[in-house]
Amino acid sequence: MTVRVVYLCEGSSDEGISFHIEQIAAECNVDIVLSIPDFRLLPESFEKTVAGKLEAVQKLGGNYDLAIIHRDADRDGTGARRGEIERAISQVCPEMDFVCLIPVTMTEAWLLLDEDAIRQVAENPRGRMPLSLPRAAHVENIADPKQRLKEVLALASDLSGRRLKDFQKRFSQNRRRLLEQLDRNGRVADVPSWRSFREELEEALARVSN
Repeated sequence: MTVRVVYLCEGSSDEGISFHIEQIAAECNVDIVLSIPDFRLLPESFEKTVAGKLEAVQKLGGNYDLAIIHRDADRDGTGARRGEIERAISQVCPEMDFVCLIPVTMTEAWLLLDEDAIRQVAENPRGRMPLSLPRAAHVENIADPKQRLKEVLALASDLSGRRLKDFQKRFSQNRRRLLEQLDRNGRVADVPSWRSFREELEEALARVSN
């Protein structure tokens, strides 16, 4: 059977994870159709909570077997985010299977591990400036991985002045490219939040495809 999956991401730059969802499903020999609702098309009054997004999906006529819900842990922690997701599912669509995608503390932490990808996205693949990237075991302890990623990309670009400012304005696009290029079998596989997401997704795909 074909599994109907809806991915509720926090922002458009997180859509790059969809590639990995599809690839993990393929590795599990599960055929999926993945949908990513564009909540930017909804009125400003739209409630941007997990429950609000699930309600919007239902109102739009979505009929899915599995929901993948992305919420950065931020300062609230993994447990609080998982509880938030579980309550929303129970309230809005208790019959739907779901997977929690909860980076610690932000998705950017996952992107700080691949030096080659960072140099490629920084458009300076032969750069030799030391980037001092964190180890996988420590990356989830970084207080502000988004700011750290901005600094690392700027350093890897080896740009200065106006050219650096122009490059930094493209952070959202560069972040998305890094997410798409993420080596899910590389160093990120040693990060607990990524490993938890992947294991949870594989288990959910096995359940809903039977």
